[in-house]
Amino acid sequence: MIDRDTICALSTPAGSGAIGVIRLSGPEAIKIAQAVFDGKALSNQKGQSLHFGKIKADEKVVDEVMLSLFKAPHSYTGEDVVEVSCHGSAFILSEVMKLFTEEGARIANPGEYTMRAFRNGKMDLAQAEAVADLIASESKAAHQLAMNQMRGGFSKKIQELREELIHFTSMIELELDFAEEDVEFADRDDLKELVDRILLILSKLIDSFATGNVMKNGIPVAIVGQPNVGKSTLLNALLNEEKAIVSEIAGTTRDSIEDEVKIGGISFRFIDTAGIRETDDLVENIGIKRTFEMVDKAMIVLYLVDAIQADAAQIKEMIQEIEAKIEGQDKQLIVLANKVDQGNFDLAHIPLEIKKKFPEGKTPIFLSALKKYHLDELTAILEKIAKETLSSANQVTVSNARHHQALKKAQESLLRVREGLDQNITGDFLAMDIRQSLHFLGEITGTIEIDRDILGHIFSSFCIGK
Repeated sequence: MIDRDTICALSTPAGSGAIGVIRLSGPEAIKIAQAVFDGKALSNQKGQSLHFGKIKADEKVVDEVMLSLFKAPHSYTGEDVVEVSCHGSAFILSEVMKLFTEEGARIANPGEYTMRAFRNGKMDLAQAEAVADLIASESKAAHQLAMNQMRGGFSKKIQELREELIHFTSMIELELDFAEEDVEFADRDDLKELVDRILLILSKLIDSFATGNVMKNGIPVAIVGQPNVGKSTLLNALLNEEKAIVSEIAGTTRDSIEDEVKIGGISFRFIDTAGIRETDDLVENIGIKRTFEMVDKAMIVLYLVDAIQADAAQIKEMIQEIEAKIEGQDKQLIVLANKVDQGNFDLAHIPLEIKKKFPEGKTPIFLSALKKYHLDELTAILEKIAKETLSSANQVTVSNARHHQALKKAQESLLRVREGLDQNITGDFLAMDIRQSLHFLGEITGTIEIDRDILGHIFSSFCIGK
């Protein structure tokens, strides 16, 4: 990516629409736009201004447009930027793009506008990555997370940690210059206290990644149970579409089926799994193995039973097996008693003999996936669990895998510093590990020089117009 070039790209989705926006950015942006714009002299206009005129090709009018003018450094990229709002005809947009490239602009690479914003100090690297997350957000939780990071909440926390470490490492470095005088500028007890406090903050940030990942990608919910209890019917009811095949034949679902639905502005990824039973069918056994793998990956496990046919011993055994599987993990088990519509009783009054099938403290939600009876009770509980989980998260939450890895490496370096302090090692070795921790924290925000290949990988996931 060559920053001295002037770049152009369509910033609205391709295809026909009411309006299409083409963005120019770079040192020649105003000159290139003026070459095809029949209107005011743009170089004489103030930045952050809007102008009406015509785009012409050889005196032939291509379109009447609104042109937004932003002058450096007061623009998204920090460069001169011109945004042309045309009518959303694919032909018109193509013609305007052609005119700009003929005047010397080149087509922008994916994420190049945001890359320039980062290079020109308009945002740090963590904020730049949040731009892509904001564009990709499909739920209220993901949107709020991306907005917080784009506004610099996470970056501010990282910068605060770096500044405190920089202060101490500079004191230690100063000691090395006066080694012969045997003076101590950095109090070791204060440094221990600082390292312990930063390690605690890093630990909380690292732990928040699980929640951040859920907010970003949706809460995984595994639907488990024996064959023919209505797992696929429940999935279809939650999705409000016929996603999974429903059959009276046991073992119809032999692999996990997954889809997403939003409840209360939060994304849930529901996973219908193979029925759990003893079988000699090789393929079905593979599906059952994957069922327990999905339990490992899920944040919420829905254990579904046939309220009419299941017996108490069977239910108790399965609940114990699932609880053993999720013990010590931040997971929720919800027991569901399905097919209550098949009983000879009033659906609003479940018989005591059916209620007694379930262990104490494991009162199920009685429902009919087929008739969608009490489905709203299930979705309300799911929403409640999700909101409690998300509200208990740190105000600063990590959702980016690259940031998570950098934080873990910074933590490892500081643990070596803490160990070194306990062993009274010399200041030069302490400084080495502190500098390494600073390096990894700096990688997150781009404070240190980032390898071009890493930057290329980060911005390659952006759309071209951003």
